[in-house]
Amino acid sequence: MTFFSQRHNIPCYALSLRGHGGSFYPSFLRMLYATFKSDLADDLVAGIEFAERRERETGAEDGRVVLVGHSSGGGLSQDVLSRGRVRVRGLVLAAAVPGYGSMGVYTNWWALDPWFSLRMLLHGWHPKSPLSSTALVKRVFFCNEMPESRVQEFEKQMSMYESFWWPVGMMYHFASATAVMSSIVGWGAGKGERLLVLAGEKDVLMTKDVMEKLAEFYRGGFEELVRGKKIEAEAEEVRVKKGGRSRGLGVRLATVEGAGHHLQNDLQWEDGAEQVLEFYRQL
Repeated sequence: MTFFSQRHNIPCYALSLRGHGGSFYPSFLRMLYATFKSDLADDLVAGIEFAERRERETGAEDGRVVLVGHSSGGGLSQDVLSRGRVRVRGLVLAAAVPGYGSMGVYTNWWALDPWFSLRMLLHGWHPKSPLSSTALVKRVFFCNEMPESRVQEFEKQMSMYESFWWPVGMMYHFASATAVMSSIVGWGAGKGERLLVLAGEKDVLMTKDVMEKLAEFYRGGFEELVRGKKIEAEAEEVRVKKGGRSRGLGVRLATVEGAGHHLQNDLQWEDGAEQVLEFYRQL
């Protein structure tokens, strides 16, 4: 955030949902079994509306934000946009749970960690079981070159426990591509892309195939809206570039070379930030 706010004078807001960051922590059982995706979506919407009010107070015309969501936060971002609960100026899905469903992501996790299910059983189905050691956190979240000391620092910021119903609510198709794209404002001929799918090259969960499919999912939604004259834009041909990048049909796909799933915390974080900045400036 300091990259954007201090170096480039872009207002930034870190939205902290219940059970995460600086927000209140529900009790263990309440968080696990009585906190649903809809509860966390309420928190996200409240945070976005707060940021919009603050921006309007400082003189921004409509206060519309560029929403950046990572992993399950990216999934939640798609959920609230799909339901039309907020409208945004742009959307960044950074290694995000795909709106078409995350079952393939968990298949990747089980393939990476063959002891996943047995360990969960031995740990009494504790939600932190798959990330119960520094070695597991590094293997799942970061590149091989990430120093163990940096991983341990990251672990101190991780939530103590997590909602079971949040990921369950995203295992199957949960977002409409056309509804999400309709909730992004500012479309127009020659105005570029307003959705960025940002992937980590070494991400073992949201792999290259998963992120490419996510980009195509939303390009399909964009094309459908253009054909139906629901948005004023042009269905430009997709242009494929080197390094896993492509642009067109309202969506920009970019890859952070060498980065794992937590690309914003990995060694290559600045490369990813530069790509988000480039996207932001063309909105």
